[in-house]
Amino acid sequence: MNYGVIIYILGLLMKAEAAFLMCPFVVGLIYRENTAWSYLITAAICLALGIVMSWRKPKKGGLYLKEGYFVVALGWLIMSMLGALPFIMTGEIPKYIDALFETVSGYTTTGATILADVEVLTHATLFWRSFLHLLGGMGVFVFLSGLLPMLGGNSVNLMKAESTGPSVDKLVPRIKDTVRILYSVYLMMGLTEVLLLLIFGMDLFSSLTLTFGTIGTGGFGVLNSSIGSYSPAVQWTIGIFMLLSGMNYSLYFLLLRRKFKQAFGMEEIRLYLSITFVACALIVLNLGRFYSTFGETVRQTFFQVSSLLTSTGYATTDFDLWPEFSKTILIVVMIIGACAGSTGGGIKMSRLLILFKAARKQNQIFIHPRAVKKIKMDNNVVDHDAVRATNAYISLFFAVLFISVLLISLDEHDFMTNFTAVVATLNNMGPGFNLVGPTCNYSFFSVGSKIVLIFDMLAGRLELFPMLLLIMPRSWRRYL
Repeated sequence: MNYGVIIYILGLLMKAEAAFLMCPFVVGLIYRENTAWSYLITAAICLALGIVMSWRKPKKGGLYLKEGYFVVALGWLIMSMLGALPFIMTGEIPKYIDALFETVSGYTTTGATILADVEVLTHATLFWRSFLHLLGGMGVFVFLSGLLPMLGGNSVNLMKAESTGPSVDKLVPRIKDTVRILYSVYLMMGLTEVLLLLIFGMDLFSSLTLTFGTIGTGGFGVLNSSIGSYSPAVQWTIGIFMLLSGMNYSLYFLLLRRKFKQAFGMEEIRLYLSITFVACALIVLNLGRFYSTFGETVRQTFFQVSSLLTSTGYATTDFDLWPEFSKTILIVVMIIGACAGSTGGGIKMSRLLILFKAARKQNQIFIHPRAVKKIKMDNNVVDHDAVRATNAYISLFFAVLFISVLLISLDEHDFMTNFTAVVATLNNMGPGFNLVGPTCNYSFFSVGSKIVLIFDMLAGRLELFPMLLLIMPRSWRRYL
């Protein structure tokens, strides 16, 4: 274990968070809010820690995969613990566990909140909550990977530990160039949405904060009604950009390189769009005359499917009032999630494809025992390690899901509330059903349950393994 590199990277992370905290500080100054100084004080604390931890640059720069997993999990936890301090200092969230819950929810782009009324918050705090989505969507360590030349090619292990999906590859040979491409697409998509929202009459502050939540697939809003109070044009815009943000960013790279045939031939994208269409069609048929017009039914359905499939969590209506068939479809898309290599959560489309193809291969072997079958995606052979990793992930996912439901059931809430609360946090979704529906919040859970849900949010965002590695005593003994 290269402790020098780990401490140095965590120090750089603290410096980065100090820089990030200056954004809500500036927003607070613009709106002349006293809460701005809480963000400046927290930035100073982060900067001091960062300077001390990164004072000496390590001579050996190797970073292996296990160290990448370890430092990413530890870094996200420390980043969240420090990022929660302004909520306490401002007094807007007086309890630290609630402040930590809100911060983790922001960084992991979950969007679950313990706040009953967000409209009483200052502009600085509203901006910080949403800005966390922008930072956590693509990944802070992905950003830092482009700034760590001393790690060489091994810095890709930070991306593997933090990025979503069963596998992570560099788009181009140099990791810096890969990060530049990813963030260029990410920010250009955000800028486009901001401009469209401004055209449709939204103010700049709301346009920025809602865009952070959209492209980061987070879900924190600035109104208690989420997106329900905005015009149909705004709702369609946000709905479409949520769907775009849930796609694999490799698609946009291929489109920029004018490799249209390869881009539109991606099986994962075709499955993603097919599930979106089928889910919307079934819900529209099931809702019938639930809304006054067919156009409104289509808009409400598309928005909620897009929101929950991509794990964003915005809402334009109380879908907890929908028929049971429609709610069941929403739960299914919540679990499936978006594409690998996107900012969305869930099991991921690529894993679903691998599972289907592995099952079909096994069935064919039963029929023709001597046949040699290979699993392929996009005409590329999926190796056995990828299939094994997918099976392991799915097993761990449901194990964490059921254990978490069991633990929070000690609070004596109904099963639908407990189950969807865990599904919503583990998949970085935000709203669930019943007591955690789109018009409710998570404040009623006990401290113990909130800790479980905080772990679920971090585990879901980091694809389980880094957080499990962090809490395993055997791992710590090996490293100490």
